[in-house]
Amino acid sequence: MASKLKKLKDLERKLTVSVPVEDYTKNYNSKLAKIKKTAKLDGFRKGNVPDDVLITRYGNSIHYEVMNELIQDSYPKELREQDLKPASPPSISIESEDPAKPISYAAVFEIFPEVKVKLSRWTNFEKTEILLEDSDLDLAIEDILERYCHWHKADRAAAEKDQVVIDFEGKMNGEGFEGNESKDFKLVLGSKSMIPGFEENILGKSAGESFSFMTKFPEDYFKKDLAGQETEFFITVHEVQEMHKASIDKELFEKLGMEVEDETGFKQEINKRMEEEIKTQEQSLTKESIYETLLKTNDFKVPLATVKEQSEMMRKDSLMRMGQTVENAPDDLFPLEEFSENAEKRVRLDLLFSALLEKYKLEVTDKDVDEFIEEEAKKYKDTDQFKTWINSQPQQLDQYKMVILEKLLVEKLESDLKSKTKVIKFSELANK
Repeated sequence: MASKLKKLKDLERKLTVSVPVEDYTKNYNSKLAKIKKTAKLDGFRKGNVPDDVLITRYGNSIHYEVMNELIQDSYPKELREQDLKPASPPSISIESEDPAKPISYAAVFEIFPEVKVKLSRWTNFEKTEILLEDSDLDLAIEDILERYCHWHKADRAAAEKDQVVIDFEGKMNGEGFEGNESKDFKLVLGSKSMIPGFEENILGKSAGESFSFMTKFPEDYFKKDLAGQETEFFITVHEVQEMHKASIDKELFEKLGMEVEDETGFKQEINKRMEEEIKTQEQSLTKESIYETLLKTNDFKVPLATVKEQSEMMRKDSLMRMGQTVENAPDDLFPLEEFSENAEKRVRLDLLFSALLEKYKLEVTDKDVDEFIEEEAKKYKDTDQFKTWINSQPQQLDQYKMVILEKLLVEKLESDLKSKTKVIKFSELANK
């Protein structure tokens, strides 16, 4: 068996494989002999059908079965021989299938690039520090009290932060569209949960009023058939409700899962949670900056097939969050091309990640996993029950190992790369 490798465009390769006549003949004759043992044809006893009759009857199917098996067997062997790591399934074309000559076929596929990571000492990454001010605690508490509020009917016109109960119907050129109407819909004015202009036009309206207004869907709206389209909405206001903020009491503590007794303990717990969130955000933003720095200083081609696969996964995830499936969703709902840029970035980072793990020889020890599980267990009331459960979940343990590996890698990169500190106010971060 012999093979020849040809480089096509970028990471695309063409592997031409030649299989000896002897291999084909051996496989063909073996299959013919098996058929002969059991074949029952009119005019012949079982096991005594002449070969030429069997070949006339079964020759073509045996031929294509042998061809398929030879390709399935030889292709991975030749990949190993050529030391190739394919990133996509091959596109196979038969070049010669004459049994009297060596069988020849060509496999076209993409390979993963060989990534040699460059760590620039001249490009800074940003090490984020988040500044927590006294006013941030007050704002956080205010936000909690509003989120856990009660709504009471108000006999007045709707104002900012009120909740309205409405019927609405949208029309484009007098025609409806998918998702264009709802009955008894609850909307908090100022939440910005609807398209621009929708909530603003309800301000100042009272229960019992019916009216209409024109507005436009954003140009970047996720449904392309609606993006940028001018729409008329018909509204009926059924009720205006005003907010009554939650009280700082045991009922609120229970809803928030807090084991505190009074307002002082409540504020201390909120402050603690904010500090924990800050630590997580600092690590996340710093890691993001490190990865962006690596992407800037390491330019290489990535397999198009892998980018397409990643784009499909991202689209599927976006659709699932909207309760949709790939099979049922229209093509213009999160078009695949919208994910291409981020998908390519994800693939590049994955390849860099693998190359860096090899460069630093990083490995996760049993001790690392045990310590990680110990920290995770602290989030649960019954820590022992959690530990018992997690140790019976191999897939979850593998995910933990990847998280630990990434943490080890980021720590190593932080020491090897040059950084500058970036200070962000907590309030700025919260408003992003």
